Amino acid sequence: MPLTPDSPPIASASQRSLTIIAMGVMLALLYFGKDVMVPVILAFILALLMAPFVRLLQKMRLGHAYAVLIAVLLLATIATGLMTIIGSQIVHLAESLPQYERTVQAKLQLLHDLTIARLEAMSGEAGKVFNAFGAKSNAGQIQEAPVATSYTNAVDVTALGSPWNAVRRVLSSLWSPLETAGIVLVVLVFVLLEYESLRDRFIRAIGGTDLRATTAAINDAGERLSRFFVSQFSVNFGVGLAIWLGLAAIGLPNALLWGTLTAVLRFVPYIGVWLAALLAALLAAAVTPGWSLMLMTLGLFVIVEALVSQLLEPQLYGHATGLSPLAVVVSAIFWSWLWGPMGLVLSTPLTLCLVVIGKHVKAFTLLGILLGDTPALTLPQRFYQRALSGDADEIIAAARGFLRQRSFAKYCDVVLLPALQLAQLDLAQKAIGPEQLVKARGAVIRVIESLGRETPTQPRWRRRTSVLEDDLAHYLRQQREHVAGRWQGPLAVAPGSIALCIGSGHPYDDIATEILVRILRDLHVDARHVSMQDIEDFQAEEHPEATPNAVSMIHVVDAAGAGGWEAGDALATEVRKRFADVVIVAVLLPNLLETQEIPELSEHIDRVAQSFEQAAQYAIEKFMK
Repeated sequence: MPLTPDSPPIASASQRSLTIIAMGVMLALLYFGKDVMVPVILAFILALLMAPFVRLLQKMRLGHAYAVLIAVLLLATIATGLMTIIGSQIVHLAESLPQYERTVQAKLQLLHDLTIARLEAMSGEAGKVFNAFGAKSNAGQIQEAPVATSYTNAVDVTALGSPWNAVRRVLSSLWSPLETAGIVLVVLVFVLLEYESLRDRFIRAIGGTDLRATTAAINDAGERLSRFFVSQFSVNFGVGLAIWLGLAAIGLPNALLWGTLTAVLRFVPYIGVWLAALLAALLAAAVTPGWSLMLMTLGLFVIVEALVSQLLEPQLYGHATGLSPLAVVVSAIFWSWLWGPMGLVLSTPLTLCLVVIGKHVKAFTLLGILLGDTPALTLPQRFYQRALSGDADEIIAAARGFLRQRSFAKYCDVVLLPALQLAQLDLAQKAIGPEQLVKARGAVIRVIESLGRETPTQPRWRRRTSVLEDDLAHYLRQQREHVAGRWQGPLAVAPGSIALCIGSGHPYDDIATEILVRILRDLHVDARHVSMQDIEDFQAEEHPEATPNAVSMIHVVDAAGAGGWEAGDALATEVRKRFADVVIVAVLLPNLLETQEIPELSEHIDRVAQSFEQAAQYAIEKFMK
């Protein structure tokens, strides 16, 4: 059957259908196979956590099998001790709860008097109806209480009369977690024993022919994940220890329980530590008649979490886990829906694994883009996209954030110039419509005017009309001439205080030249944008007020690539004939589509700058002596 023009869309539609079906099958497997998947994935994550410890034991001249056995036994001992501590603390807490009943009732009555009682007093007849309804409810509860008591007593008698039944209930409640723990330990042992073999299998599965690059990627991913899990475990252990000691110091009962619970719940992103804080605060409110213990408990959690999140975590693994905040929240919701509480605990490690896979495996690149915190667009791309949308305010806000740490010249090198080159490419290919062109020009002009020291003299509506008529460089230079006159400043100046900037002849060179002028003026250098015709006109006229030898540096700017420097070289030769003693700087700006190579320069060139920042540094050395 011959292919028709409709064949590609049909093929792509069928591929999308297969992808959707595959995703549905995968979700079904994850959901219905959670009893198997959860312990297996937990074992793999624990293997990444314990791999550095196993390697440490091997460096102590222990065999691989013995190192794995010791590491697993140590993990099992720590987990058993942890569960024993939590269980004993919960039993002790349950035994102590009747002691706090009177305090809880008094505080509930106080809260009732401050809230519901006042509302009842203000509601008039509605309050009477509410009270009557409450009286009927209390009466029903009083009548039903003996039945509940008799039922409870009957259950207690039954339980006491059949001890094997009680033992069966205890074992049945413990069987499920013991079964999961056993599966985890067994899988963990085999994963650690075959750690290198599993890595090789994974490399063979996804590496294809480029084993070297795949090996480097897998090693990097494994080291990053291991380092993150070890750091997170250490931080959570330290937080639990600090909470335990702090609560014990302020006198909260069962402080060890709350410290342990904090360390475990902190694996749940964002809400885990505050859930532990809420439970501890509720107990603190029940222990003492006043509210000071509860406030001190909450204050301890706030102080410890603030110090850890702002000081300790950035030193260990940075502010971010490599995940976007929205991805962390969405993944927590997704995995908790899929696998329950264990999915909530595993959500961040699982999502981090997906992001690392997305970074190194091309088939999963979409996961890295959607879930990672790496910007989807580069700074020049963001600038260009916002400019096409006419969103100058967002560009200016981002630029001011950039300028808090780096210079205006660096911003022009890293962001503004590459963004203008992207626009130049689209203009050459006629990929920009007239409306987008107007928006982009207007946005670029607003950004340059806002970041530089030049003050626009025309209202915005008038400037928008001028953008349609003139190119960017001519318009920006015209704005300065409106303020300072034709020669962009006074002619009576100190000798050697003026820097001239000349474009090589390409229209794009003029834009780059105008940007360089604004960079130099931002550094308080008297820079002026001129052409060769301007120089000839100036020298042909009489200017008695002009200072002789006022110009000491001339920048010849080339931003069109290496192929455009022939015109720049000829221009430099002509400039040298007219200014024998000035320093001529060739500003060769990089091009997106070319490698940066310095062409052969004539003897008239004194210095070469390959960026705005380097040109600005030469000017500082010359004029800031």
